[in-house]
Amino acid sequence: MSILVTRPSPAGEQLVNRLRARGKSAWHLPLIDFTPGNDLPHLPQRLADLSDGDLLFIVSQHAINYAHPWLTQQGVSWPPGLHYFAVGRSTGLRLHDLSGLPISYPDEGETSEDLLRLPALARINGKRALILRGNGGRDVLEKTLRQRGVQATYCECYRRSPIHYDGEEQGRRMRTLGIDTLVITSGEMLQQFYTLMPEYYRRTWLMPCRLIVVSERLAMLARQLGWTNIVVANAADNDALMRVLL
Repeated sequence: MSILVTRPSPAGEQLVNRLRARGKSAWHLPLIDFTPGNDLPHLPQRLADLSDGDLLFIVSQHAINYAHPWLTQQGVSWPPGLHYFAVGRSTGLRLHDLSGLPISYPDEGETSEDLLRLPALARINGKRALILRGNGGRDVLEKTLRQRGVQATYCECYRRSPIHYDGEEQGRRMRTLGIDTLVITSGEMLQQFYTLMPEYYRRTWLMPCRLIVVSERLAMLARQLGWTNIVVANAADNDALMRVLL
């Protein structure tokens, strides 16, 4: 088995290093990188606009990695009176470590749907919510909150930008390396990688690969694109991906 990890840095390199330490053949081809989000300067005011008992959602560790240093630089603390929710255990633990505040997250799964099943989010009519995210995404979360009577707004804490590669060159390289297993952790990256590959490499190399994804929604998209050998990890963190790959 020869594994291609497409996770962004530094998580992608960390996963590759762990796989190699266990004797696996693994390579890294990050598909996106990150820059500060356009709404970061407005974050302190948006937090101040919330009242005790309102809701704050953090969709990924990237949101924390940009939001927390910005708040610290401005001398602003995470408000203790809010109810905090994270999409995923690792994101929740990261914010708890930084803030000392209780963070709710699903025990199983790391999707918006998993989070929305928490009992604490069943009766929230009349609350306000702030969703810390990247440039786009998490529409299911916002739409469902609105359906439950919540006034929800976004704060773009980071931006995802695609890294551009030559598809012909990468297709040749992947076949030379004998890559037969792909790790892709978002729909955006799955579509990007599919589009990158010329038709010849899609047919002869890409579609026969085993694909490791992190949600049923992502698996459904992969099936629509033509993959048949798909494995769904039970979380999006490197520990869960290691369990699948080993």
